Amino acid sequence: KVSLIFKDFHADFLKRAEGDVHFTCTQGSEIQALVRKTIESGERENLAVQVTATVPSKMGEDPVARFTLTLSLKRR
Repeated sequence: KVSLIFKDFHADFLKRAEGDVHFTCTQGSEIQALVRKTIESGERENLAVQVTATVPSKMGEDPVARFTLTLSLKRR
């Protein structure tokens, strides 16, 4: 078992989101590796994760915001 907290959070709001917002993170394999490393080491491990917000119906793939969240994992 692994516990998760968000160590910190940073946001850059670029444009007004006038529609349904989609949040995308492409670091799935890095997060899986972080979970494995946390289980193996038994220590707290951190990873900064990038999330992009878009409004595809209005602006296509042009970002309206970018977020950086630091995941902090520890084996229980």
